[in-house]
Amino acid sequence: MASEKVHCLIIGSGPAGYTAAIYASRAGLNPVLYQGIQPGGQLTITTEVENYPGYPDGIQGPEMMVHFENQAKRMGTDIRYGLATKVDFSSRPLKVEIDEEKWIETDSLIISTGASAKWLGMESEQRLNGYGVSACAVCDGFFFKGKEVAIVGAGDTAAEEALYLSKICSQVHMIIRRDEMRASKVMQDRVLNTANIKIYWNSETDEILGDKKVDAVRIKNNKSGDAQEIPVSAFFVAIGHEPNSGIFKGWLDMDDAGYIKTIPGTSKTNVEGVFASGDVQDKIYRQAVTAAGTGCMAALDAERYLGEKGLH
Repeated sequence: MASEKVHCLIIGSGPAGYTAAIYASRAGLNPVLYQGIQPGGQLTITTEVENYPGYPDGIQGPEMMVHFENQAKRMGTDIRYGLATKVDFSSRPLKVEIDEEKWIETDSLIISTGASAKWLGMESEQRLNGYGVSACAVCDGFFFKGKEVAIVGAGDTAAEEALYLSKICSQVHMIIRRDEMRASKVMQDRVLNTANIKIYWNSETDEILGDKKVDAVRIKNNKSGDAQEIPVSAFFVAIGHEPNSGIFKGWLDMDDAGYIKTIPGTSKTNVEGVFASGDVQDKIYRQAVTAAGTGCMAALDAERYLGEKGLH
């Protein structure tokens, strides 16, 4: 299998990966960035972004990621299309397999592979994604100010997002599959004591209704079998995220959910020369601006590491 040697390799191309690339390029690390399965990351499936500083009028998610990419390119990043399929951290330099067809050897590795929202797996959910269907209430709730919305999920994230939506929206319809929530007691109490959150227990989403945008959601009670339609302007999916960390299992320390552990206050992992940034190591904030911040940290950490090792 062919191989190539680089100084700094970045895998993933959301705000974290591109910010790392901008900083690494400016530091003279000559980074190579592989964009991964979803060039631009989760923001490419978002429509309007209004909470990223510097865009007073807001910006479309895909357009913003083109700006990030162009800036990284202008700084000299070698941006390539390809997917990291395997790693080998047993010796130096570190090795990363791309598309199962070539190995990249690198002195430093910045992981920015992100996380993917878990979906219910319905056709209407994908078709209306960005048109009222969203996996991020904090990102998109604002657009449905004063409207009725639905949210599906029963964990802490779903409870937090339902409470967030309750402050902006007139009514929040919360769809829960079982007769109880998985969320912590304190979060459950808050949800249950919020007047404009209505809970539908033992209920599954049958269909999201609407042609060009979300008009309603049809739910089915899984005990009685009864179906009902709830008119809503948005449908939020809050059943969790999956960090894209599978290829690092066995090499890097992770939490129970598969998020890569970093040494607090740094982007360093348990393997020297390997740094993690963005949503693959952050299950708490998961915002474009926080991801960009950790991408910056990863590039600075990589530069310092290479300098200490006499590789830069």
